Amino acid sequence: MSIRAAKVEIPEEDTRQLIDALASVAPAEPQPGGRMMLRMPIKRIWTAIVGLMLATAAAGAQQPPLAARDTLPDGPRVFDSSRRGPSGSPIQGPKFRVVPLKGLAYPYALAFLPNGDMLITERAGSLRIVRNGVLDSEPIAGIPPVQNGNLRGLNDIALHPNFAQNKWVYFTYYKPSPSQPEAASATLARGRFDGGHTLTDVRDLFKTDTLVTGPSAARIAFGRDGQIYMAIGVPIPPRARPGTATPSDAQDPGSHFGKVLRLNDDGSAPADNPFVGRPGYKPEIFALGIRNAMALTVHPETGELWETENGPQGGDELNIIRAGRNYGWPVISYGRSYSGDLTGDTGPIQELPSAPSMEQPLLFWSPSIALSGMAVYTGDRFPTWKGSVFVGGLVGEQLQRIVFNQRGLPIRRDPMLTELKQRIREVRQGPDGLLYLLTDEAAGALLRIEPVTEGE
Repeated sequence: MSIRAAKVEIPEEDTRQLIDALASVAPAEPQPGGRMMLRMPIKRIWTAIVGLMLATAAAGAQQPPLAARDTLPDGPRVFDSSRRGPSGSPIQGPKFRVVPLKGLAYPYALAFLPNGDMLITERAGSLRIVRNGVLDSEPIAGIPPVQNGNLRGLNDIALHPNFAQNKWVYFTYYKPSPSQPEAASATLARGRFDGGHTLTDVRDLFKTDTLVTGPSAARIAFGRDGQIYMAIGVPIPPRARPGTATPSDAQDPGSHFGKVLRLNDDGSAPADNPFVGRPGYKPEIFALGIRNAMALTVHPETGELWETENGPQGGDELNIIRAGRNYGWPVISYGRSYSGDLTGDTGPIQELPSAPSMEQPLLFWSPSIALSGMAVYTGDRFPTWKGSVFVGGLVGEQLQRIVFNQRGLPIRRDPMLTELKQRIREVRQGPDGLLYLLTDEAAGALLRIEPVTEGE
């Protein structure tokens, strides 16, 4: 049966991603009035469009919506975490209040200063500060220019363990390439912050020697050993460009992408890293097979390094990262390839849940909620939450509480804050025992979660 050709005309401002996806199979011809015309069989057009929609949905896990929205109330809102048990009987949970602090634009990460003030990164390249509960209108100066797009930009932030003495603030950002405007290097930098409005002595400590053009996130955390751990994600097609990082880099020991790195506080590789001296391996590598880490945190009780990452069409993972281990991407995954192609740079997802010598996640999510920030709750303000892990959901637009039994095994996941319809990017426990969230929105906000006392 023959398939008739079709002429599809799309406004130019809406075609850029579709043109990228179809470029190898259908030339795009400019038309009068700023339109673009694609010529190809209609079956292939719809296949490509569906593939693009699926990729956009997963990148939606990572790429914020274009239109600004503000569905948050201007004032506090009270929620009840009580729920129904398996038998249908009610199980009491604490009531809590969500207090929004607005005025941020795509906030990404936060760090608490010793006095309780907060440093907050915005993806476009601004470093903001909340002093005594008030967002300062003046950004902190000193952040280098960033390459902003597809998760890239100004990402994570962390204080040096000896911040009280040395004032070092560490941050990750995507450093623009002088030769390729759309490409960048994942970079770890630091500067001194003395409480004013400027970072001083800012310099890069580590930079990938390969560029990236697609979605890639860079998260950091200081371990109990005093070393800094840095997770660098691999992009998803079709955004990877020739000569830049690709999904298969996660299994390439000669690439920093798709890895968790372990670095000295000056950015150098520790001599006791697991692959130091092994031919073909970058000495900074601590673990490999990582897709795109959305959170990296040290468990406050065990000292283990915990990580969340997004999967394709399912397969979000919560992992415990251990030295020298391979976490499988893209060889194993509980997700599915967007294009259906299991080979080449459009994959090479084998769509297998397991393989020899590759680690299993502690938990996985299918369907995906697009896991993001994470915090292990150890505070006293919510006694029944102690020991729970809280994770953010981007596409899932929720905070999710993971409950563990006495043996440390996960037994339940409770969605929270779904009524707010907010993409939750960051989750942190404050020194005051409260939870703090950042929403991944153009009209972004800091959310404080506090208990409601009896009688309120």
